[in-house]
Amino acid sequence: MATLTPFARVRRMIRRAMIAVSSLIVAGLITSWLVAGALVAPSPRTIGDPPDELNANAFSVKSDSGSQISGWHTQPDSSKGVVILLHGIRSSRLSMLDRARMLHDAGYATVMIDFQAHGESPGDTITVGYLEQHDVRAAVEFARRNHPGEPVGVVGVSLGGAAALLASPLDIDALVLESVYPNIHDAVHNRVAARLGPFASIPSSLLLIQLQPRLGISATELCPIEHLSDIGCPVCISSGTDDFHTTETETREMFSAAPEPKELWLVDGAAHVDLLKSDPVGYRHQILGFLDRHLGGDRTETANHPMQPSGDVGCFEVDAQSSPPADR
Repeated sequence: MATLTPFARVRRMIRRAMIAVSSLIVAGLITSWLVAGALVAPSPRTIGDPPDELNANAFSVKSDSGSQISGWHTQPDSSKGVVILLHGIRSSRLSMLDRARMLHDAGYATVMIDFQAHGESPGDTITVGYLEQHDVRAAVEFARRNHPGEPVGVVGVSLGGAAALLASPLDIDALVLESVYPNIHDAVHNRVAARLGPFASIPSSLLLIQLQPRLGISATELCPIEHLSDIGCPVCISSGTDDFHTTETETREMFSAAPEPKELWLVDGAAHVDLLKSDPVGYRHQILGFLDRHLGGDRTETANHPMQPSGDVGCFEVDAQSSPPADR
């Protein structure tokens, strides 16, 4: 066997290194494509019958997302307003039932929907708010049509809040945003970093570059924070202080970008979880209190005593025990 010269050995080492690097790149691309595909794949599930105790009826409405949106409409004996409940990613209207019960007891009707590609609403892909914004508009139109003359509020959790902002301005009187990402870059990076730590940069970039070829949308079209100035109604922005998907810093940035009147509720110790389950007492005090001030019997008092300017005013930081992560 001929002995390789030093130069030939170096060339062989370089060639092997290039093959190894190329293999890693190809493997990374394939893995990121498969992961992204799983993240945006439809999340269908059978919902079942509407709850009798909430005087609920099933309905469906056509949405410009291209889907026929399925939902429930609950009505108390005497309604003082209607609240639209918007679930998080890969979830369904079932995740909003506890909120519907709380609101029903407080005298509010509710409209709960399954976003396109979720629950019983058909759809090809989850689009992180882009198509789902049309479902929000369809839900608001349904609420206005069935509750003429009544105030309308929206509670959006994670994806639900992002879709509500992307759909703004909406014909509503109050908006609650729970754990909502400011832009898709931060949303993807934070979720990858929660698993990979300092090695998140490249994998998150590989996921982001798939937005256009896979969904036909650009990252600039998924910036909910840029739509806060369009909401045209009071807003309450909330999240957990230990949320690594939507960080406290990002939540405060959302609050700073929102117009008055506005409130901020930070739940101490809560991660990216269902805030109602995490702190039921605090949720009723802050979120239901906010809705009462702007939809319910406290509206006259609110008009006579406007909310104070922002800063730390309206910022409530409440101790809470962590609960299991929500599908958001």
